[in-house]
Amino acid sequence: MAFHYMAASKSIWGDFPTEIFAEVNRVTTLGILGVELFFLISGFVILMSAWGRSIGQFAASRIARLYPAYWFTVIALYVLYTYTDVQGFKFNLTFGDYLLNLTMFQEAFGVLHAGGVFWSLWVELKFYFLIAIVVLAGITLRRAMAFMWAWLVLVVVAEYLENDLLTEIVMPRQAPYFVAGMAFYLIYRFGPSVTRWGFVLVGYAFSVYAALERVQGRVDLVGIKRFPAPPTGVVIAITVIFLLMAAVALGWLRWIRWAPLTTVGALTYPLYLLHQNVSAVLIPGLRETFNPWLLTALTMGASILLAYLVFKLVDRPGQRLLRRILGGRRPARGE
Repeated sequence: MAFHYMAASKSIWGDFPTEIFAEVNRVTTLGILGVELFFLISGFVILMSAWGRSIGQFAASRIARLYPAYWFTVIALYVLYTYTDVQGFKFNLTFGDYLLNLTMFQEAFGVLHAGGVFWSLWVELKFYFLIAIVVLAGITLRRAMAFMWAWLVLVVVAEYLENDLLTEIVMPRQAPYFVAGMAFYLIYRFGPSVTRWGFVLVGYAFSVYAALERVQGRVDLVGIKRFPAPPTGVVIAITVIFLLMAAVALGWLRWIRWAPLTTVGALTYPLYLLHQNVSAVLIPGLRETFNPWLLTALTMGASILLAYLVFKLVDRPGQRLLRRILGGRRPARGE
């Protein structure tokens, strides 16, 4: 939220938000790496949730987890941009485009995403399909590690050949985070080893390279003055992310037992889906009236409240319904 509200959304503020919030812009710009943190966590959690499951159980679990809140968001965006005059983050989509967006496969058909943050869901889906290969074979420690080796090798091959199809499949810029997250889970489940830490270190090195390239692309677009994210800050951010995951993998954070954190974790998905468009509704109409810091706080609060309502009224009951229909078991804690 800090990145989208305070560093990246010139269109809704009418000015570069890094200039409006200059006091914190060296921190908020690093929020561009928030999705990468998600991919790192996803590598950990998805391998955990796939372990010991059949392909049907795995598919049912992922469908139930992703689609209820996502369907609500697509429908809400259709209503918002069809029946109101809100323009922020509006894409020229037809009714058919919105219908295709309901599948989550729109990028495969060359159709724009209904929401600006939906691009990462396509990346996540491709990761699920890759993991499904191991699920079909039956996940073991040896097979998981063989899969991770093969994926990293294909990343290097894709970079060398510059083959568009192979790049689309193996995702060189996102794969290091997923692989490192999987390695962290193997450390968590089976304990540390040289090979497992080796995967983490290779993933870390590749991730730093990918993050520097990603941030530099934004800097090249608008200039370092308007996007002050120096390379040192990027390296520090990625390092902190990896250190946090290492603490999880080594069990150093097991003392954190506050029950409401489970709900907080569950809110992150609907919050991710909705927060950008909430700012498109609130900020343009109120930016001349409210102090920008206060308005940002109000927008964050409104986004969290909406995410909570969607979680309680749509996401949780929708997951239960889909699991009954698809026959998937209840998720383990943390899934």
